[in-house]
Amino acid sequence: MTALAEHPSRTPPPAAGRRRLSTLPETRWAGASLLAFLLGLAADLGGAPSWTWWALYLVCYASGGWEPALAGLRALREKTLDVDLLMIVAAIGAASIGQVRDGALLIVIFATSGALEAYATARTEDSVRGLLDLAPETAVRVRAGAEERVPATELRVDDEVLVRPGERVGADGEVVAGGGEVDESTITGEPLPAPKSPGDEVFAGTLNGSGSLRLRVTRDPGDSVIARIVAMVTEASEAKAPTQLFIEKVEQRYSAGIVVATLAVFGIPLLCGEPAPEALLRAMTFMIVASPCAVVLATMPPLLSAIANAGRRGVLVKSAVVLERLADVDRVALDKTGTLTEGVPRVAEVRPAPGQDEDELLALAAGAELLSEHPLGRAVVAAARDRGLPVPPAAEFRAEPGRGVAATVEGRRVEVTRPAEPTDAVGAVEATGRTAVVVRVDGEQAGVLGLSDRLRPDAAQAVAALRELTGTEPVLLTGDHERAARRIAAEAGLREVRAGLLPEHKVAAVRELGPRTLVLGDGVNDAPALAAAHTGVAMGGAGADLTLETADAVIVRDELAAAAKLVSLARRARALVRQNLIIASTFIAVLVVWDLVGELPLPLGVAGHEGSTVLVGLNGLRLLRPSAWR
Repeated sequence: MTALAEHPSRTPPPAAGRRRLSTLPETRWAGASLLAFLLGLAADLGGAPSWTWWALYLVCYASGGWEPALAGLRALREKTLDVDLLMIVAAIGAASIGQVRDGALLIVIFATSGALEAYATARTEDSVRGLLDLAPETAVRVRAGAEERVPATELRVDDEVLVRPGERVGADGEVVAGGGEVDESTITGEPLPAPKSPGDEVFAGTLNGSGSLRLRVTRDPGDSVIARIVAMVTEASEAKAPTQLFIEKVEQRYSAGIVVATLAVFGIPLLCGEPAPEALLRAMTFMIVASPCAVVLATMPPLLSAIANAGRRGVLVKSAVVLERLADVDRVALDKTGTLTEGVPRVAEVRPAPGQDEDELLALAAGAELLSEHPLGRAVVAAARDRGLPVPPAAEFRAEPGRGVAATVEGRRVEVTRPAEPTDAVGAVEATGRTAVVVRVDGEQAGVLGLSDRLRPDAAQAVAALRELTGTEPVLLTGDHERAARRIAAEAGLREVRAGLLPEHKVAAVRELGPRTLVLGDGVNDAPALAAAHTGVAMGGAGADLTLETADAVIVRDELAAAAKLVSLARRARALVRQNLIIASTFIAVLVVWDLVGELPLPLGVAGHEGSTVLVGLNGLRLLRPSAWR
């Protein structure tokens, strides 16, 4: 049987785009073969003329066997021996000694196994089609004030595109005019639409809401986030797992050995006086039960099913090799900013000076920062709005890079700056590992704001799960200063911290931790550590270039808890591979010994061989179930 490894894995498409089992050509051929067999069996057992049931059995042979026979002959032409060809030869051999019914049964079960395999393959192939369908075929390009609808593939960087309400975005770009909300669930997995205004980034394949957007294209369509994800999952099975490579290497020699052994099983009894029909029947039965179909199919279905299941949960695994590596992980190192934390600063505390009102202080600071583009300024404005405070307008705004901002707010001069000198309030804020920002009103210090990055909601749970999986203590590797790193580590439940690390120091730390270390990073400033690790998993977010290129796997939805689930899924896939190999080897050994020592009926040999093949295939597909991701 053709190994599933020949077919690339995909992440699942929308349910409406999946093909049904009944629509596959392999299923129709298998159905035709089964129907012809049942009609032939009825005619055979009913006492009809022999030519009628012979004709029906031949139809069964033709409908169920032409495709594997053609594939086997093509492989033979390339000087490789395919197990498909062995099955067809065995079925023909059975017919040549009058066992046409048993040969037809072999064809039916063989064709049914092929249909099930084709269905599993179709499930993965539908994924890329579903992803590609997300991006629209056309887009409205705006040039010199005129609109023209063009194929999306013709868009180029710096083109301006108009996206009307309800339309899908045709290319990755930046909003230059208009506003509204965009459904980005296809990229980030977030269920709520994201608000968009000038300066914000949007992605191809996302769905515009009620507002019109004018975009400047920032990436060629072939380099969009969706296109890169499609390319990555298309390549997922090209690098075959070591186990699969070993099996394929052994398969050719084993298949050739079966041919030689079959000739011996036929020839030796014949020379010892056994009648030719009995000797040939034993030899054909041996060829069937000794064929490594189940062994060939033991490896890739579990691995590709796991890759597909992970993709459905927003985790892109680049290859089956990566999945096997994930199963071997025994130590985990995590970055801080953008991995354990959300990577966005927030106001964690407000310390007004004596006699100052906390809300008034925050409102004045927000007014001064309203026109600022700095992340800390945006955090101050967001904190005021979260409290429901009115943000007053500012005049005479001035920003000083590396220092802060100043503006006139409600007739008072407000400065929001980095501390110029240590004070008790500044020291108290910085002692907690937060960034201190001083607010001055009319030249007097009115208070201090403490800003910090926010721990991901699932960080502590993810750390605990990784600790339990690996049996070792996860390590925090960060370039941040010691106090901030210790504070975040304590909130996440991490006991081992290495702070103040430059990229090269992170690489050295990863190598010190051991040869099977998993590194979790944001994929941008952690690229060297991700590349140096046994396995690198990136928090993908919107899919930064280095994230998709450097990491072995990408958590697109930025759910840190998915890392532990991915390692657990990889271990279950490895366990299923081992189960399959044991099942397949046991069936082959028992049936071969039975045929050589006793008298194994051909129908029972066929049922045992093909039954084991179907069993390992279905066992591997168990990882497609939603419950496998836990």
